[in-house]
Amino acid sequence: MAEGIESGHHFDIKKLSFIGILVSLGIVFGDIGTSPLYVMKAIVNARESGSTMPFNEYIEGALSCIIWTLTLQTTIKYVIIALRADNKGEGGILALFSLVKNLKKGWLYLIAIVGAAALVADGVITPSLTVMSAIEGLEIYNPHTPVVPITIAILIVIFVIQQFGTSFIGKFFGPVMVIWFLVLGGLGLSHLSENFEILRSFNPYYGYKLIADSPSAIVILGAVFLCTTGAEALYSDLGHCGAKNIRLSWAFVKIMLILNYLGQGAWLLTNYNKPGFSVVNPFFGIMEEWMVIPGVILATAAAVIASQALITGSFTIFSEAMSLNLWPNQKIDYPSGVKGQMYIPRINWGLLLFCIIVVLHFRESGKMEAAYGLSITVTMLMTTVLLVFWLLKRRVNKLLILCFALVYMAIELGFFSANIIKFFEGGWITVILAGFIGVCMYAWYNGRSIKTKFIKFIKLENYIPIIKDMKLDETIPKYATNLAYLSRAKRNDEIESKIIYSIIKKQPKRADHYFILSITNQEDPYTFKYSVDEVLPGTIYKINFMLGFKMDRRINDYFDMVLRDLMADGTIPSRSSHPSLRAHNIPPDLKYVIIDNTYINDILLTVKEKIILNIYNFVKYVGSDDFKAWGITSHNVVVESAPMTEDCVGKSKIQQCEYIRHNS
Repeated sequence: MAEGIESGHHFDIKKLSFIGILVSLGIVFGDIGTSPLYVMKAIVNARESGSTMPFNEYIEGALSCIIWTLTLQTTIKYVIIALRADNKGEGGILALFSLVKNLKKGWLYLIAIVGAAALVADGVITPSLTVMSAIEGLEIYNPHTPVVPITIAILIVIFVIQQFGTSFIGKFFGPVMVIWFLVLGGLGLSHLSENFEILRSFNPYYGYKLIADSPSAIVILGAVFLCTTGAEALYSDLGHCGAKNIRLSWAFVKIMLILNYLGQGAWLLTNYNKPGFSVVNPFFGIMEEWMVIPGVILATAAAVIASQALITGSFTIFSEAMSLNLWPNQKIDYPSGVKGQMYIPRINWGLLLFCIIVVLHFRESGKMEAAYGLSITVTMLMTTVLLVFWLLKRRVNKLLILCFALVYMAIELGFFSANIIKFFEGGWITVILAGFIGVCMYAWYNGRSIKTKFIKFIKLENYIPIIKDMKLDETIPKYATNLAYLSRAKRNDEIESKIIYSIIKKQPKRADHYFILSITNQEDPYTFKYSVDEVLPGTIYKINFMLGFKMDRRINDYFDMVLRDLMADGTIPSRSSHPSLRAHNIPPDLKYVIIDNTYINDILLTVKEKIILNIYNFVKYVGSDDFKAWGITSHNVVVESAPMTEDCVGKSKIQQCEYIRHNS
């Protein structure tokens, strides 16, 4: 039974529960829940000066676009359709890719890479934008408020606390967001009486009229799209909360959001002719003066929660990417002792660095909106493509699939066009961030494939007699009692030639037991099994770990469990083979050998392959050493180098022209 763990609570995510709803409000809706901070401000700023369209029609049309965007994009696409595409309870673009990657469409991994990279870019822009938008509310009291330093200070605190775990502050996420949404709805409702005509916005005709009649419709759509930017989190956090809890929570969240947008719209229609109107953020404008400071504090808390959810989501993306061979293995910590609350040090500090750069460059939240919208639009487009293939795999009526594809590709391409025209106004930062991550993922995925072409796989059975004789040859110094190698061979009867090179040629390694460890990635995200193949009784064992993409690759811990099982059933001794140590019940020693392929003849590579491998080597430097990423302590690890191929392929044999022997 699927079970969720959050902030110390255990609950069955398949069932509807109060805890499940509270957790959903706390970690799923932070991003979309903070959109009222900047959406209406962006819409007002998108209106052209001198526009002939009456202001009331403009606001009503924009609100109509917001209401129906939330309905079509968030409610129908994500809440109703995407949440059904769960991979054993897990969601998100990489989980969706793992569901469709077996369709033999070789290019689908590119869709997953682009979508995941754009989502990581969102993980940089969301904290910067939401925190800065909240702090800018203080400018109502003091126009000289140092927004940038305060924003950077808060961001540093957010990222620093990641290493200590979020279980403590996580307990407050749900209640704080409940208060936040109730305040949103209450503030909006209190201003509806100022102009009940704003309710006409529920009529989609006003949205259509705005788009059809406004010369700046494409710019307006870019601002409108910001209202649904957190929709991807609904799907990504499926594994934390479950579909039923998310769906019911969304009903409450959507009502509160729409009430707030309507209240801001009514306030705008009442106050747009008043002095100073253009410099006031409508979100803070609908607050009474005494509420501004508490409002800024609450908005900042909501922004921190939204940022926290995106940062944790980024960790999850990279963790899944490692399992899908889209990113190098990196050290993952679980500071809270809770599986879902992971911490990847290098990713954490990298995100913080990029956030600070973004804040220092833009200095105003309004200038980040184009970058923000573009990153999520790209992710949504990629999700739509993968959903189409998932629907095909589910054998849904092809006419319905075609309608789905046409409707959502049209909507999202429209929003993409609205955001891409602001490329030079901030959208470029998304392209750079997502492009950098995407190129790294592409190079890692294809670099691994290129290297695999040059790895020679051999039949292990051909070398069993040699290893059997080595074990009995006491003239060879004993290297270890238990000797373990990591293998990527897909066939159970094969092994990389470099392992045999290490055992026999590089330095003969005599051991009592040889273990060949391999990982088979499973579609089920939480598969956690192993199998043992005794190749040479009492000497050679192949251990195959079957791990889901949500399981980290801590091979050291898992192999320790396997050794205990083998010792318990008497397959291998539980005490050292050395008599002096065995007398004191000392367990047998263990040594890992990790082999790094260091050389490929350049003659064998195309220009494209050389470029890919150069980027691959850079990305490898960003990642952790294999023994660190797999949780293997360095005291019992030997890292060796081996030629990628032992043959001098591509070179003509050098000819001997003379041989001179001198008499002594």
